Amino acid sequence: MQLVCGVEASYGRGRIIMATKKAAKKSTKKTAAKKTAAKKSSAKKSSSTRKYSPSAGKDVEREMKAMKQGKLKSGRSGKKVTSRKQAIAIGLSEARKEGKKVPAQKS
Repeated sequence: MQLVCGVEASYGRGRIIMATKKAAKKSTKKTAAKKTAAKKSSAKKSSSTRKYSPSAGKDVEREMKAMKQGKLKSGRSGKKVTSRKQAIAIGLSEARKEGKKVPAQKS
């Protein structure tokens, strides 16, 4: 679709279809909404964009469950873990040690 002198022209089945400014604005909004919806749905389907492997998520889940039960202890000190963030960090750390797909730590 091209906007020429305030009038939008589109080609449909070999014919040129002309639209006014108002109609052109409405049609561009609809197409923009369709494009963003298509991007979101394709991102969900694509497995190459996944940052964490599903098995890494299971490791984090296991550590969260242990924390809620009061069984999760931190490394050398052996103190009980009460922080949700710390439980997630422990789960991701174990996943990294096992070689699962997990992004590198931010320093």
